[in-house]
Amino acid sequence: MLAKSKILGLRFLRQLLRPKRLAFVEACVIGLVSGFAAVILGQAVDWAGGWRVHLSYLWPVYLVLPGIGLLGGMLAGWLVERFAPEASGSGMSEVKAVLARVPMPLNLRIALVKLVSATLVLGSGMPLGREGPTVQIGAALANQLSNWVPTSPEHRRQLIAAGAGAGLAAAFNAPIAGVLFVVEELLQDVSGITLGTAILASFIAAVISRLYGSHSLDLKLNLAVTNTTFFAQEIPFYLILGVLAGLVGILFNKSIIASLKINRRVLNFSLPWRLGIVGLVTGVMIALLPVTFRNNAGLRELLLVGTGDWSFAAIALVVQFTLIIFTYGSGAPGGLLVPSLVLGAALGYLVGAVEHSLLGLSAATTYAHVGMAAMFSAVSKVPITAVIIVFEMTTDFNLVLPLMIVSVVAYLVAEKIDKRSIYDLLLEWKGIHITKEPSIEGILGQLNAADVMQGRVETLSSQMSIEEALQAFSNSAHHNFPVLENGKIVGIVTQKDLVNTGSQHLGKDTLIRDIMTPEPMKVSPATSLAYVLHVLNRYNLSCLPVAEGRKLVGIITRSDIIRVEAERLNGNNPQIQAKSAPSYIIHQTRAPATGKGRLLVPLSHPQTAQTLLEMAAAIAKAHNYEIECLQVIIVPPNRIPSQTPVETDRSLGLLQQAIILGEDWRIPIHTQIRVAHNVATAILEVVKAQQIDLVLMGWKGTTSTPGRVFSRVVDTLIRQAPCDVILAKLSEKRVFDRWLLPMAGGPNSKQAIKLLPALACLSTSPQIKLCQVFQLNESIPDTTLLEKSVRFLRSRVKGKVLATSVKANSISDAVLECAQADNSDVIVLGASRESLLRQVMQGNIPENISRKSDCTVIMVKT
Repeated sequence: MLAKSKILGLRFLRQLLRPKRLAFVEACVIGLVSGFAAVILGQAVDWAGGWRVHLSYLWPVYLVLPGIGLLGGMLAGWLVERFAPEASGSGMSEVKAVLARVPMPLNLRIALVKLVSATLVLGSGMPLGREGPTVQIGAALANQLSNWVPTSPEHRRQLIAAGAGAGLAAAFNAPIAGVLFVVEELLQDVSGITLGTAILASFIAAVISRLYGSHSLDLKLNLAVTNTTFFAQEIPFYLILGVLAGLVGILFNKSIIASLKINRRVLNFSLPWRLGIVGLVTGVMIALLPVTFRNNAGLRELLLVGTGDWSFAAIALVVQFTLIIFTYGSGAPGGLLVPSLVLGAALGYLVGAVEHSLLGLSAATTYAHVGMAAMFSAVSKVPITAVIIVFEMTTDFNLVLPLMIVSVVAYLVAEKIDKRSIYDLLLEWKGIHITKEPSIEGILGQLNAADVMQGRVETLSSQMSIEEALQAFSNSAHHNFPVLENGKIVGIVTQKDLVNTGSQHLGKDTLIRDIMTPEPMKVSPATSLAYVLHVLNRYNLSCLPVAEGRKLVGIITRSDIIRVEAERLNGNNPQIQAKSAPSYIIHQTRAPATGKGRLLVPLSHPQTAQTLLEMAAAIAKAHNYEIECLQVIIVPPNRIPSQTPVETDRSLGLLQQAIILGEDWRIPIHTQIRVAHNVATAILEVVKAQQIDLVLMGWKGTTSTPGRVFSRVVDTLIRQAPCDVILAKLSEKRVFDRWLLPMAGGPNSKQAIKLLPALACLSTSPQIKLCQVFQLNESIPDTTLLEKSVRFLRSRVKGKVLATSVKANSISDAVLECAQADNSDVIVLGASRESLLRQVMQGNIPENISRKSDCTVIMVKT
């Protein structure tokens, strides 16, 4: 009962941990945490700012404001410089860089430093916004959460972006704007997972902000505009506002970069001193201005509710523009979006004042609201977000049309001059140039488990004893075996499980099902390689079963994924291509199915067909196999194989040789002719349809195709065929008397030794030499495997079997020297998937040997 509950619990946990479901759950947590972080920052800034303004009334303003600015700036600068230099500036550009896969830190330490330092900077009166810090804090918390929880790598970027959107939504109390900012600026992606996670995180963050911040859930904001109107006569003024906002936005962006450059090149002070000086100067300037300028948050409200006049708006525009540029250039941790809204409100108020004096249609405050969106759009290049964010702040439908007009005009004007947003400019100033993400996230996002999995899997039965399992492990190179029961996967057993049986004092008659790991981690054939690699790393696994439901269809290992990456690094990017039409059988003969297995021989050249058939017959005779002979006729890709007329005389001639040989050797011979677009595809279809156990085919020995290890067809078969493959590069003399078998100790060398007695029957007096190559630095070579192989062959081959060991740096050179010294007729090589990877990186050993040797070269892959 306990075991059943454990299994049910595991199933529930794995259902919950499915990538998309887990992403949505994490998005809710991210929204919750980001919302509370935004509330803490907002209330801390409000408290510090209120305390500062209150002291300015109690004590001399010329001492209080500069002093608090100096102290707050120096403390914030020390904190950032000492603990997290990445927390300087807005933080929005850093988040954008991380989402573009630029390796930049984004973690809990940065979030905490940003929270405290932003509170000090904003609370001491510097005219920056808290939206940049909340965005960086939300993204950092999301990234940190993804390190603590097994987040799918496919969804990690979406979750970081969702954290950033949640921070923006909480800062402005604008959840829709948070979602649109993610889609329009950060990811430029509208996939379901992006929208879903962004909506959940932004909604929850906004709810937290409204419940515990300065607003409630009823959306009755203090900034709501109640008596706004829109007349056609105002359109020219809105167009003028859009143009002006576009120009001022470009000037603002350029000035920010210029200020940063001046601080870096001219004011070569440490960050604490730079922020301290900025705080001091800002305090002095604000002390010289009217009382209303002491509260940065209240300044925007005064412009929006119409308390001031046009002169107040003009002073606010000039002074705020200057202070923002001066402050941000120092590296102060604060945002630029809220300051751009203040500038937009002042600019809009001025245009509205002109319109009201000429036409008297709308109040200047209406233009102030619209100007915020215009400036936001010009600075950030996000017109849709600009419209929505102001609409959410005002909840006034009468503003929608003016907002749309000015936002688009400002965006078009600004983009005509410079297409880069303020965040792109900040990244370029730091030497980071990012490009738009491709629609498919890298090679691991393009391929799935079915594309690279091994279809032929060694398994154990749940009823097998530990003693039998130990024997299976000793005869295999694998360290893990899926366990089947009634054809369904029920567990997995590892070498570690068998080792632990000794400490548990279990008898050898104990069944595998008692020590296996039940309900093992597995993936479906459609699972992306990115998630497969994530699971392998997360649970420290070396392989994963691939199953359809509970039916085992393959297995995928780390080396399979590494091989794909190696091909990409070698310039041969694996791509998911449109599947060509299936091959079409136009001729087929069947013999009695009396064999225990099937051997497939693709025939293409009359010069090599006879020799290949003789090799196949020797193997089939020794292992009681049937032979399936295949001839493939290739047609152009624009022709349908089933509807294309072809000549079959040559193909029938090749197959007739096979039928005659089968009669002589008394071996069942099946033949077929297929019309196809691709040879490899046709061979793989036969392998699957006829349940082939072994493929024997000719090999030209070299390849001129860039990025290929052997050839296009052979590489595909080695990678995808769920059976053993033998490649034969035949020499002109076609003699099989003197055999050379280099030993490596891998599973393919063992398979080559098992096949050698059958192949040796091609000679009446075979001489076999086993050669094991050791590195020069190996003082005492281990020849145990060599001696064991010699004993095996001597008991099964009627001929001489010799052994030798060689020390050399180059395996291929050592093998070639041995072959030349012994006048070898045939070299038999084994190459596993892992060695193929090394060949890609260090040189193709079989290709080197076959190219430099005149004898027959046979390569075995299992």
